[in-house]
Amino acid sequence: MTRRLFILITGMPGSGKSIVVEEARNFNLPVYVMGDVVREETMRRYGVVTHELMVQTSKILREERGEEIVALKTIERTKPCERVVVIDGVRSLREVEVFKRYGEVVIVAVHASPRTRFERLLKRNRPGDPSTYEEFYKRDIVELNFGLGSVIALADVIIINEGDINETKAKAREIFKNLIEKARSRDESNC
Repeated sequence: MTRRLFILITGMPGSGKSIVVEEARNFNLPVYVMGDVVREETMRRYGVVTHELMVQTSKILREERGEEIVALKTIERTKPCERVVVIDGVRSLREVEVFKRYGEVVIVAVHASPRTRFERLLKRNRPGDPSTYEEFYKRDIVELNFGLGSVIALADVIIINEGDINETKAKAREIFKNLIEKARSRDESNC
């Protein structure tokens, strides 16, 4: 039986991860969002979800149950017959190592400059998004303290998302197409 392929999507807030994940869904690939584990735990603990509470919950979960907990809980959600799985939101090399225990891993980092990301977050205007560059910078530091920069630095593929959204989508489609073909050519399972 062939090992599973985990395509780990990573990037700083506002880099365009959701655009890349959308393309994965267009290929009918199963997508699991690591933040959903934290979001559900935040709701269970506090009855409400805010960005600040999610960061706090994420830290508490890792302190209480280890740095790998969010990755392990995400893997529990996957189905055994899913041979190519997209994971959105990997933040540390410890999490990457967890996925490597369960299959082959390809890290896809989405990158955009801080200025571009800040402007996107201002336009996006989701609850918890920074409204000043100082807030944005502090949020980046929180993400980097989780280990996100190391994951990005060790990515197998980097998508630069600075300009035309259609170019980014095209790059993502090409990456997914190639990874799916590679996985299918080795798949010997009966699922």
